[in-house]
Amino acid sequence: MHVTAKADYAVRAVVELADSSQQSPRKVDSVAQAQHIPVSFLENILTQLRSAGVVRSQRGPEGGYWLAQPAEELNLATVIRAVEGPLVGVRGQPPEEIDYVGSAESLKQVWIAVRANLRNVLEHVTVADVAAGRLPKEVLALTRAEEAWAAR
Repeated sequence: MHVTAKADYAVRAVVELADSSQQSPRKVDSVAQAQHIPVSFLENILTQLRSAGVVRSQRGPEGGYWLAQPAEELNLATVIRAVEGPLVGVRGQPPEEIDYVGSAESLKQVWIAVRANLRNVLEHVTVADVAAGRLPKEVLALTRAEEAWAAR
């Protein structure tokens, strides 16, 4: 999986907003500075996240952004989908809509398995988990394998 800068920035911004609320919203500049994200890029990402219902905002001198739902209920898959669309696509289509023939016929099942594994991680890790530095044990177990850290 290739994580785009946009997806990475979106997740980092949402994690940064984990302790914000309507009573104490965070300014774009504050989030950008805390996470070293270019302000103009972050403004566009927050607009997408707001349109998707992931964050809320208020204008004005006391305004800013906060999560639309508790950080414990917001998973990383939702954040990534809000800015990038489906987690796994093959030539712009969901894997279940692709048909292969001949020797490549089982490739469809490979793409669906990839999506299932990706969902297994991203749908079970919440913004609160990341913000607190307490990832689910199943996710931590995946990082303990030496080969998990090897670039290929």
